[in-house]
Amino acid sequence: MAETIEELTIEWSEEGELTTKELDKVVLTKGSWTTIMFLYQDLDRKKGEFGPQRARIVRYQKRDGRYIPRGKFNISSGAQARKIIQTLSQWFESGEGDGEGGDEGGEE
Repeated sequence: MAETIEELTIEWSEEGELTTKELDKVVLTKGSWTTIMFLYQDLDRKKGEFGPQRARIVRYQKRDGRYIPRGKFNISSGAQARKIIQTLSQWFESGEGDGEGGDEGGEE
């Protein structure tokens, strides 16, 4: 398990072969509960190439100096991502609730 935010990754290898490739990572919140959004691709073993881009939001709890994943949400397609963006934009278009990116969410 990772001890720093920089060490947290979504990349995964099996038998020395990269099966999940991390393309980008954005830290949404920091603290005892940290939330990170990853952009990644999974290997399509039949084709031998990486598939479409996907996103995953992972919630970590820092305990005893280590980050432990406690929850995740996968965004599996561009269409789903656009629907999420559209909905959030509508909900927050007025600028209400624009805090300083704090972690008001607490525990899950």
